[in-house]
Amino acid sequence: MFIQTMSSLTSTASLLHTHNLIKCHSHHSKHFVPTIKASISPQENVAFRRKIVTTLLVATSLALGQQLSGRGNPPALAAEKWGTRSFIKERFFEPDLSPEESVARIRETAEGLHFMREMLDRMAWRYVLFYIRLKQAYLGKDLKIAMSTLPQGRRKDYVIKANELVENMSQLDKHVRSPKVYESYVYYEKTLKSIDDVVALL
Repeated sequence: MFIQTMSSLTSTASLLHTHNLIKCHSHHSKHFVPTIKASISPQENVAFRRKIVTTLLVATSLALGQQLSGRGNPPALAAEKWGTRSFIKERFFEPDLSPEESVARIRETAEGLHFMREMLDRMAWRYVLFYIRLKQAYLGKDLKIAMSTLPQGRRKDYVIKANELVENMSQLDKHVRSPKVYESYVYYEKTLKSIDDVVALL
C-alpha cells in the first residue's frame, strides 16, 4: 500500500510538472514579438536622402532664377493695377517708390477708391475697412514723396489738399468701423473729392 501511494504521488508530480511546462510555453509564445527588419538598406536610405536634398536645391535655384530674371522688367506699377489682388505685396514687400512711381500709385489709388463704391453699396464693411487701411498704410508716404515733383508755388495748395485727404480717409475708417451708413457715404464722397483734387495738382 505504501508503494502504491508513492507511485500515485510520483505520477501526480509528473502531471503537474508537465502542466506547468505547457503553461509556461504557452505564456512565452503569447507574448512573443517577431523582429521586423527594415527592407531598405543603409545605402538606399542615403541615396533617398540625397535625392530629396537635390530636388529641394533645384527647386530653390529655379525660384531664385525667376526672381532675378524679373528684376530687369519695368516696375510692377506699370504692369498691374494697385487693387485688391496686391494687398500682401503692397503692405510687406514693396520698397519706397520713386517720385514718378508714387504719383502713378496715387492715381491708381484714386481709381481704386472710385471702384470701391460697389463694396460700400453692398455694405461689405469688412472688405471696405480692409481696403481703406491698406491704402492708408502707404498713401501718406506716397504723398510726401510725390510732393518733390511739384514746383514750389503749388506745394502749399498740395499740402492742404493732402492733409484733407488724410483726414477724410481717417473719418471714413472711423464710420465704416462702427458702421454708420450715412456718415460712411458722406466721408466716402469727401475722400473721393480730396484725392481727385490731389491728383489734379500732380
